Amino acid sequence: MTAKAESGQATPVKRCAVYTRKSCEDGLELEYNSLDAQYDSAVSYIRSQSWNGWTLIDKRYDDGGFSGGNTNRPALKELLADIEAGKIDIVVVYKIDRLSRSLCDFMDLSRVFERHGVSFVSVTQQIDTSCPAGRMLLNILMTFAQFEREMTSDRIKDKVLASKQKGMWTGGVAPYGYRVENKHLVPDPGSADAVRFVFRRYAETGSPKTVLSEVLHQFGERTDGVRWNTGNLYRMLRNCTYAGMVPHGPTGQTFKGQHEAIVDGSLWSDCQRMLDEAATHKPAERRESTAILKGILKCGHCGGAMTPAFSSKKRGVRYSYYRCVAAAKAATSSCPVGNISGEAIERLVLEHLGTALHSPEFIRLAAEEGGWPQDDVRSALADMPRFVEGLALAERDRLVHCLLDEVVVREDGVDIVFRKDVVKEVKDGNDGTTA
Repeated sequence: MTAKAESGQATPVKRCAVYTRKSCEDGLELEYNSLDAQYDSAVSYIRSQSWNGWTLIDKRYDDGGFSGGNTNRPALKELLADIEAGKIDIVVVYKIDRLSRSLCDFMDLSRVFERHGVSFVSVTQQIDTSCPAGRMLLNILMTFAQFEREMTSDRIKDKVLASKQKGMWTGGVAPYGYRVENKHLVPDPGSADAVRFVFRRYAETGSPKTVLSEVLHQFGERTDGVRWNTGNLYRMLRNCTYAGMVPHGPTGQTFKGQHEAIVDGSLWSDCQRMLDEAATHKPAERRESTAILKGILKCGHCGGAMTPAFSSKKRGVRYSYYRCVAAAKAATSSCPVGNISGEAIERLVLEHLGTALHSPEFIRLAAEEGGWPQDDVRSALADMPRFVEGLALAERDRLVHCLLDEVVVREDGVDIVFRKDVVKEVKDGNDGTTA
C-alpha cells in the first residue's frame, strides 16, 4: 500500500496508532477529557506527517484510570495484540510516560516494537525511534521517568508512615466492627458487639473452634459478606486496630490511633499472650512425613505426576498422602487412582527395595563400597523400611532417588522401575517389576 508524495514518487503508507493514558479516573466523565486532548494532539501530528505516508488507523487505544507503573492495562494489551498481528507501523503518544513510567517495562515494549518493525513517536518530546538520535534521547528521558516514579513512590510511603504516626486511618477496607465516616474509623454498633464477643470468649475458653461456633449461634453470619471461619477469626484476634492502635506493615510498628478502641487494652493483651502460648505448644506427636517418592511417583491412568499432600485429624496428628495432579485440577475427574496413602505406598516401595536388594551380589558390592561386614549389610537390608527410617530425611530421599527411576500407581497394582544402572547390579531388579 502506497501514497503519492508531492514529488510524484510513491511513498509507503505507515499505519499510525494513538495510545493515551490517564492514571486516575477524575475528570474522565467530562465531555472533553485528558484522553481526548492527548488523542487530538497526536492526530494533529500524524496529519502533519501525511506527506511521509503517515495515516491514522480507525481505532482508539485509551486507558483511563490505569497506572503507568505496570503493563497490565486493557488498551495497551489490545495495542500489543494488533502489533503482533501486523496491523500497526507507528505508535504515537502525547508523552513517553503515557506509555510507561517503568524503564524496565518500556525496554520490554521497545523490544516488541523492534521485533515487529514498529516505530515509536512522542509528540511533545520530538522523539522518533526510527533514527539513532531519537533512540538515545528516548533512553535518557525514560531514565528520568523511572526516577520520577520512584521518587513519587517514596513520597507516598513517607506520607503514609507520617499519617500512621499521627494515628490516622490511611484508607482501605475497614476492619469488621468498624465503618468509615469522614475518612475516620468509627465502631459499627452491630458488628462491634460481635468483635467484643470473640475477644471475650477466646480469653475465657482459649478455643477458636468453640468461639467460632458460639459467635455463629449468637450473631449469625458476618454482615460484610465474609463467612466466619477460624482463619479470619485468628486474623481478627491479631488485629491491633481493635485495641485502638494503627499498624504499619512494612516496619512492623504500631502507633496509638485516633479511632475508638472496640476492645480494652487488658483484654487485648490477654488474648495475645494466649495466642503466643498456643503457637509455641502445638502438638509434637505428628507423624514425620518423608515424601520420599516426590518426583518419581506417577499416576498410571493419567500419566502425570502424583504430589505429596497432608491432612490434619484430631489431636494434631497429620496424615500424608499422594494425589494425582491431573485429578486434583479437574473438577469432575474420573481418574481411578486419585489419592493414595503416603505411608502405605512408601512402605510398599521400601519393602520391595528390601527384597530386591537382598541379593548376594548387591550385598557384596554394598559391603565393599562401604567397608562393612556382609552380615551387617544383610541384616540391615532384611528390614528395609526400618533401615530407611533410621536415616535422616535427606538421606532417605537420596537413597530412593538413586535406586529408582519411577513408581507408577495403577488401579490394579504398582510398577516399581529401577534405574538402569542399578538394574545391572541387582538380580531381581527388572524394569517394570509389579508389586
